[in-house]
Amino acid sequence: MFTWPVRVYYEDTDSGGVVYYANYFKFMERARSEWLRAVGYEQDVLARQQGVIFAVRSAAIDFLKPARFNELLHISAAVTHMGRVSLSFKQQVSRMIKGDDSELLAVGQILVVCLEARTFKLKLIPSNLKKDLQSAG
Repeated sequence: MFTWPVRVYYEDTDSGGVVYYANYFKFMERARSEWLRAVGYEQDVLARQQGVIFAVRSAAIDFLKPARFNELLHISAAVTHMGRVSLSFKQQVSRMIKGDDSELLAVGQILVVCLEARTFKLKLIPSNLKKDLQSAG
């Protein structure tokens, strides 16, 4: 499972110092982008060289506990299913406590589809990309 650290800044919170609910989607987007980068792919290069982009088709989050200003969070991204044109992710937001201890704050299910960069029509995930994504887990 891939994880990406995120510090909660004041701009991420509401007037009570709690992370605004929509920002969890931003944190998860960053983790998926960094996961793809860690596999060896930059999204802008994929669009230029292979003519593909990825777009979120659906997203759902279960909020378990609030994240607060200045906390260090770890956002995970794990592919749970890979289809011909889609990737399903399970993502988790955890608060780092002490050492390696963490507390689960939110769990998301995100469906991402592969699109033709110019037309935004569904497109098969290119075989070279699919192979690399499968081996990355």
